[in-house]
Amino acid sequence: MPPRPRRLALFDRALGSIASGHPWVYRESVASLPPGLAPGDLVELVDGRGALVGRALADPTSPIVARVLTTGEAERPDSAWLAGKLAAAFALRRSLAGLGDTDAYRLVYGEGDGLPGLVIDRYRDVAVLRTDGAAAAAWLEREREAVWGALAAEGLRSAALRETLKGAEGPKARPWAGDEPPASLAVREHGTLMEVDLVRGQKTGAFLDQRENRRRVRSLAAGRRALNLFSYAGGFSLAARLGGAPHVTSVDRAAGGHASAQRSYRLNGLDPAADAFVTADAFAFLEAAAARGERWGLVVSDPPSFAPNERSKARALGAYRALHAACARVLEPGGLFCAASCSSHVGPDEFLQTLDARALGPGFRLCEERGLPDDHPTSPAWREGRYLKFAILAAPPHARPARLRQS
Repeated sequence: MPPRPRRLALFDRALGSIASGHPWVYRESVASLPPGLAPGDLVELVDGRGALVGRALADPTSPIVARVLTTGEAERPDSAWLAGKLAAAFALRRSLAGLGDTDAYRLVYGEGDGLPGLVIDRYRDVAVLRTDGAAAAAWLEREREAVWGALAAEGLRSAALRETLKGAEGPKARPWAGDEPPASLAVREHGTLMEVDLVRGQKTGAFLDQRENRRRVRSLAAGRRALNLFSYAGGFSLAARLGGAPHVTSVDRAAGGHASAQRSYRLNGLDPAADAFVTADAFAFLEAAAARGERWGLVVSDPPSFAPNERSKARALGAYRALHAACARVLEPGGLFCAASCSSHVGPDEFLQTLDARALGPGFRLCEERGLPDDHPTSPAWREGRYLKFAILAAPPHARPARLRQS
């Protein structure tokens, strides 16, 4: 028999949070940590009387010292339990009619699927795994056989693990299970072909969380010259062009992203030479464009996170406000502005305050608020999981208001 898991005694303030479905236990919510506790160890969560509240993965190195796996007595998070959770997550994705002609999507969204700290994205028959924190990394390695067995049963032929290596410029993928994964491949998103760099691409290779927002941009682009800021691999640029934008300007500091975007253009029968790919800082580009009087009918701004932690939130809100004000200055009358934020520390209402009349000027109207697609489920209590904000605003017109076509 394996030894009984060690116990974490929770203060009362944590009990209500867990009862509501929130999956994290913070350091200040426990009286003390057992000596010798290591990341990934299974612990029992107990109340002040010693009654079992649930079971969790411990991470004494993190402000989040435990991530809840199960609550109550009945479920025990062993390999069979894990296989069942993975099967349920995969079945949910198969049931999503909105995926349509799409073979790149999120198979497992960590806490949203009851598998804290574990993300698995599917790119055709390749799975790319990523862990959040040392606890999930240790757990994944311990349960490698169960995880790969579930993935192979789902038709995946290879799996890669994204990790940040010492001395590396950023996350890289390494083979983890199955066949050797390709360095890159073309995936299909609602029928659109997109090149994905599985080795060095952002996140797990692509920003799958923006899939439905790219589709919405495509539905709004007809007849509008488009500007895509922080364009990376050009997903919004490609969407705008395929949606009928007569010209698209893509702006990013990394020339490598432009090269990937241009290859995706060609996969879809488009000539990248007909559009502009500018390697520049977005703020500097907007300042220069406003000075020369250049305007666009559709502007998309999807910057990297400006608030990596709570301490940086005030500065981030100022940066969003400055960015949005600069975007408003290059919008045509009646133009559409799509503003995104992936900062989990910035809430939806706080983000909208950076898009008010003090930032954009009078007359802008909020037409839509959007967020994560349905392959990124969350529990109502896990606010941190709903990090993505995507707002669509219409600039004041000269004559009649611009109307959004329904998607």
